[in-house]
Amino acid sequence: MTTTNRIPDSELIVNEDGSIFHLHLRPEQISDKIIVCGDPGRVDMIASRFDSKECEVSSREFHTITGSYKGKRITALSHGIGGDNIEIVMNELDALANIDLEKRVVKPEHKSLTVVRVGTSGGLQEEDPVGAYVASEYSIGFDGVLHFYADEGKVCDKDFEEALLKGLDWKLTGLKPYVVRNDESLFRQITDGTDIIHGVTISANGFYVPQGRKVRSQPLDPDLNRKIMDFEYQGHKITNFEMEGSALAGIGAILGHRCLTVCTIIAGRKKQDMNTSYKDTLDGLIDLVLDRI
Repeated sequence: MTTTNRIPDSELIVNEDGSIFHLHLRPEQISDKIIVCGDPGRVDMIASRFDSKECEVSSREFHTITGSYKGKRITALSHGIGGDNIEIVMNELDALANIDLEKRVVKPEHKSLTVVRVGTSGGLQEEDPVGAYVASEYSIGFDGVLHFYADEGKVCDKDFEEALLKGLDWKLTGLKPYVVRNDESLFRQITDGTDIIHGVTISANGFYVPQGRKVRSQPLDPDLNRKIMDFEYQGHKITNFEMEGSALAGIGAILGHRCLTVCTIIAGRKKQDMNTSYKDTLDGLIDLVLDRI
């Protein structure tokens, strides 16, 4: 191994205790089966089902508990809000799995992680009611994160992207959406034999105006949500909005990991209805993912 293979200290930051910079985790503290969520408090909901707990680490918005569930070693980890946080989480999880942090070199054998995001979302189709579950067969990125990666073209569906630009009469010239298919085998593993909606999910880079909400500021394209709801590509309609799944699917695919986002719908954007008491439906989704991951 030559010195040119060594990753510089500035490019991959390791804390004095041997943990990775933001997550504050060491390699032995994560499983290869990982459930991620936005809210740090949701990690406790997931881990409350564990039969035993090995470790618990909190750093900023990143809260991690690793334990055992029905004989499976599982890590529950919160990522906070937005694709920029996912970019940190996925790169640091990959480093924990595939980089020797002491020698600062890539390990000779690649380890693939299974990462399922459990979240909440806004539904875009009238036939998909509040309380339903949606698994993202495809993720559409309005966040721009993947455009910085040289291998973006290897994991994105360019035909879908072109149809989307045309169908939405896209007006945001500085930001081009990207489309990534979530891991197909993991999608089947989670959804087979269930009534989970097979979805196409937009990951927005904000909660208000980027998702078409009009409070005091107005969207550049006030008709965008209607066009999103009407859009269809090869039998696929766009089902829901959230904020992290596209970065998860895209970066995961580039790094060789199996990734999927599964959300419960808590707001119906077409009917303009909302359920703020969604704990029971989220509980059911957590149980389903724990059993199937």
